[in-house]
Order: sequence, then C-alpha cells, then structure tokens
Amino acid sequence: MKPLRSPSQLREDALAIWHAAVAAVRSDRLVLDNVAVEGDELRIGDGILSLSEIRQIAVVGAGKAGAGMAAGLCAALGPELLSAKQVTGWLNVPADCVTADSVLQAGPIHLHAARPAGQNEPTVEGVNGAEQILSIASSLGPNDLCLCLISGGGSALLPAPAVGISLADKQALTRHLSGAGANIEQLNTVRKQLSRIKGGGLARVCSAGRLISLVISDVLGDPLEIIASGPTVVDHSTPQAALAVLQRFNALELAPAATKYLQARMATYSNQQPRAQVTNVIIGNNAVAVDAAGIEAEHRGYSHAMLASRELEGAAEDIGVHLAAMAEQMRHAPGPDCLITGGEPTVQLAPAELRGKGGRNQQLVLAALCQLLDQQADTLAGAVILSGGTDGEDGPTDAAGALIDGETLARMKQLGLDPHVYLRRNDAYRFFEQLGGLIKTGPTHTNVCDVRVLVVDRVQPQPK
Repeated sequence: MKPLRSPSQLREDALAIWHAAVAAVRSDRLVLDNVAVEGDELRIGDGILSLSEIRQIAVVGAGKAGAGMAAGLCAALGPELLSAKQVTGWLNVPADCVTADSVLQAGPIHLHAARPAGQNEPTVEGVNGAEQILSIASSLGPNDLCLCLISGGGSALLPAPAVGISLADKQALTRHLSGAGANIEQLNTVRKQLSRIKGGGLARVCSAGRLISLVISDVLGDPLEIIASGPTVVDHSTPQAALAVLQRFNALELAPAATKYLQARMATYSNQQPRAQVTNVIIGNNAVAVDAAGIEAEHRGYSHAMLASRELEGAAEDIGVHLAAMAEQMRHAPGPDCLITGGEPTVQLAPAELRGKGGRNQQLVLAALCQLLDQQADTLAGAVILSGGTDGEDGPTDAAGALIDGETLARMKQLGLDPHVYLRRNDAYRFFEQLGGLIKTGPTHTNVCDVRVLVVDRVQPQPK
C-alpha cells in the first residue's frame, strides 16, 4: 500500500487549510464587504443611509479585530468622506495590535492599547479608554451617526465598573471564573451586571440619531447579548442570574462589594431602552471561517466534512479525545479524509501551584495525543491534528494553538517526554515548544473562536 500524501504534505495541507479559515475572516475584508459609499448614500449591511442627512460620523468600539476593522472602515469611506463628515473615534484594542502600520491605516480613529498582549482581563488602561468611548458617544447630536466596531475580546477591553465596584473586584472575578471553567455566557452575564458600558450601556448613553454596530462574532450561535457583553444590545440578563453564576463557582465571597451591589440591584433592576435608533449587524463568524477552510481542503484534493458548532462546547480534553477517535476511524476506513470543525471549548485549570503554561487549543491537541498513545494507535504515521484560535492567541501565550503529527511524535519519543504529565498541569505550551508543534501567527486582527483541522492520508494498492 502506498500513501497518497507524505507526512510533510499532510502538515503543509493542514496548516494551509487552517490559514485559509483565518484569512476569510480578516476584519478589514469583512468590513469592506459590508460598508460602501454609493453616490450620496452609505450602505451598511442591508441598510442604506442618506449621507446628506448625516452631520458627523463618530467611531467607537473594542475587540481584538479593532485595528483591522478600523482600517477596513477608513478604506470603505474614503478620504473625501472621512474629511467631509469629520470622522473621528476611539477603539480599545490589545497592545500588540497598535503598530505603526495599523495606526496609519486607522486614520482618524484612535487605537488605544487597553491591555497587554496575552492578558485577557480588564486593566486600568482599559477603564481609561472605556471612559473616552462613553464620553464620545454621549457628546453626539441627533443628526450624527455613531458606528460601533465590536469583536471578540471586547469584554475584557471595555471595563467600566459600576459605581461602588473596583477594577480589582472585576479582575478577581474574571480570573476566578475563567480558571474554574465558566463559559463565555456565564462570564459575560456577570460582566454585564457589574458594568456601565456592557449590557446595552453604550447604547443607553449614546445621543446620536443612529447607532450602528458592526459585529465580528466570537460566540457560538452569534448571540448579540453575549458578544463583547453586548454594549449596544438591550440586556435580558438579570442581577439574579449573575448571582447564580457567582454561587455556582463559589465566588460570592470573592468580591463582597460586587455581591452586595448585585443583591441591592435586584429590587430596582429594569431593562432601560437605548436613546438612539440601534442596528446591530453580524459581519463575520465561525461558520464563515469553517466554510473557507472547506473550500481550501477541496482545492487541495480532500474529501472533507465540516461542522461549525452553534452551541457551547464542553471540555477541551473531551474534544481532543473525540478528534483522536475520528483520526483513527478516518485513517482506516472509507469516507472523508479531512475533518474541519469550529467551536470554543473550556478548560478547567490545575491549581496555581501546579499550573504550567498553555491554552485551550494546545490542551485539546495534547489530549488527542494522549488518547492515541493510550490506545497504542499508529494513526499519526499518516495524520495531522491541529487546533488554533483565529485571533492568534491561545490562553496567556504567544501561540494560536498546536498540531501533532508523525514528526512531533518522533521528537517526543527522542526527548523522552511524557505528554500526560504536561496535560495534567495545563503545560501544553512548554510541551509543544520542544517539539516544534506550536502555531504562531501574531495578532490576526480577527476573532471568530477556534478552527480545528484533521487530515489523514489515503493509501492505494501498488501496481502488481
């Protein structure tokens, strides 16, 4: 039996398929696809606005895709309109997204470094930026247009603690809930109830005639209330729901001021309606990335199967075990030779004193490797399993994710490494760093959850 693809070809293909997914959701491209100036009209999504009725355009927002979205918006509006409508604005983005090139392309829209790279939690810099955004939105008039650019990571980048809640309280809760395995919906339920800008807070203070949000979704199923904690969406969560999350994860005593605030708010809480006419437009999501990966797989001669999850996923380790089983099945049975899936699993972290360095994608791939070794399968002789975050970040690391194949397996055996030890202490980064299995892209200026790629070789009988 002769393999159709060499191990090096499989690795090249898996990486190319994954990179095609990321390229399809480039934030500047998504904005350009959804914003256009057509004569005296401005098309945004399916809506048409008369430019003659707009006095000024202000741009606000936050997210890992902010710099790219700003560049795409400036390119779509063009220099003449940027000047005529006095376009200005402020976006909170990660520090490594603020480069000379990104600032140049963002034009009159200020890119504010609201947190360090790889530190997905609120900071003092983020609070300062959020105050600027609230100030801009509240200063506009009825003939003005406010454009809000929202993408994944916006929750941590837009901290505006409610009165009586400190930044330290929010930081402590974010760390605890994330480490305890809380999913994005649970995290954002708490964040919204403790914020002046999340949960529709930005829409409530915006005094422009129109507020239009362009949203790149990093939440499965695209629930607008959850993406970046919904700063321009009427909030349907409640203080009771936030308290339930804190209770479930044993966090009621962690930040007493937050618990007391939520308890007091229960008696007076009501959903306030926004002042502006608000429109939210989803311009990119995980399904777009998965579809593009499928097109690239087909182009490379694979028979592929695809699935973009629309619901919250379980533990990263469980997803990894499932991918290992699929690799074994696909390697030795007829059917697709490429599987592409999208989603976002969770990781329950090891105790701090034992914990290493890694992220959910690296943990997932490491779990797949452990499963194959436990079953003594020879699958990796002709397969690649890859998982990566489309934002280029995976946990507090500089890697998007990791991959395993025959080459990484051979290197592991040569070094005498035990992947089970690294898995137990969430130390996947240091494991894959030694094997050359990390995927590093730097900031991708987008964020639509994770994409996983599994490719296997197909064998054919040699001629007699």
